[in-house]
Amino acid sequence: MYEQQQEHGEQEQTASASAPAVRPLDGFTVGVTAARRAEELGALLERRGAQVLHAPALRIVPLPDDTELLAVTRDLIGHPPDVVVATTAIGFRGWVEAAEGWGLGEELLDRLTGVELLARGPKVRGAIRAAGLTEKWSPASESMAEVLDRLLAEGVSGRRVALQLHGEPLPGFVEALRAGGAEVIGVPVYRWMPPEDIGPVDRLLDAVLTRGLDAVTFTSAPAAASLLRRAGERGMREDVVAALRREVLTVCVGPVTALPLEAEDIPTLQPERFRLGPLVQLLCRELPSRVRPLPVAGQRLEIRGHAAVVDGTLRPVPPAGMALLRALARRPGWVVSRADLLRALPGAGSDEHAVETAMARLRVALGAPKLIQTVVKRGYRLALDPHADTDKYGGE
Repeated sequence: MYEQQQEHGEQEQTASASAPAVRPLDGFTVGVTAARRAEELGALLERRGAQVLHAPALRIVPLPDDTELLAVTRDLIGHPPDVVVATTAIGFRGWVEAAEGWGLGEELLDRLTGVELLARGPKVRGAIRAAGLTEKWSPASESMAEVLDRLLAEGVSGRRVALQLHGEPLPGFVEALRAGGAEVIGVPVYRWMPPEDIGPVDRLLDAVLTRGLDAVTFTSAPAAASLLRRAGERGMREDVVAALRREVLTVCVGPVTALPLEAEDIPTLQPERFRLGPLVQLLCRELPSRVRPLPVAGQRLEIRGHAAVVDGTLRPVPPAGMALLRALARRPGWVVSRADLLRALPGAGSDEHAVETAMARLRVALGAPKLIQTVVKRGYRLALDPHADTDKYGGE
């Protein structure tokens, strides 16, 4: 008997040793709403195990041939501003490139050399320096609010301020400057527009409501506003907002990006450094920390978005199986009736045989049939270890 137990233990150790290490985002699905650098963000997430649902909520429309931008550029060359506020790297570069295309590049750069040039953040700073210019100041927070505070503290009465727009109006910013006596000239370098194919956005919204998404990321405020606007067009805004408040982790690259969401009382997380890498690192910490491991049938069970982790081995589980597993885990160790489990199954009818079929597949997927016990004529239960040291499993 001892030799059999020893052999069984050695087999488990060998299997555990051969299983690949579980990555931080294995088993989780993350939505990406970015239009720019979406592939880079998606690759960072996938390398850490995430399934990525890419749904660009906006598209950027550059305006190199736009008559309004041309008119503004000529006006600023003829009547130089006192201050220029550059808000985005892609927008500033686009402005310079458009001016060069019109034969106005050198004149524009000459005018910008002699003004107070403010950069919203380090990316814009890089674009300014790449053009051979030098910014006077840039806020550490990358916040337009801090830029506004500086300008108002300096005094803007009688000053001409050129503001490079970043795809949507900045009414509060502009109004505060004008109230302080400034003349504000908007520089419309590009515009945010709805995506040409709205299908991916709709699929992301559906996933938010059906628990098909564990987290959603935002890298711009217009994208966040656009997603909520589309939810409203589909008559599901309240439900989407409720899901983002309670069930789906919402991560923004910075506080400015978070503003449209926080206006709806949606809690958001932001990395300390407003970059894609720290954003992904934040997800790698937060999503696994939200999973409470359970001691079940002598094994350690973690229930992630679309997979389970059993003793350190990732076990992909079909959607129906995940629905059953979550239903059982809400009251681990308690019996859950077939009727209640049937209600938990997505798209299930009235035949409880569907529960038995899905349960059989779930047990196969978990690779450990004893994790779930059948209680005759009553239902099923997770075989919670009643005397396990739950502290080491993250229990309370």
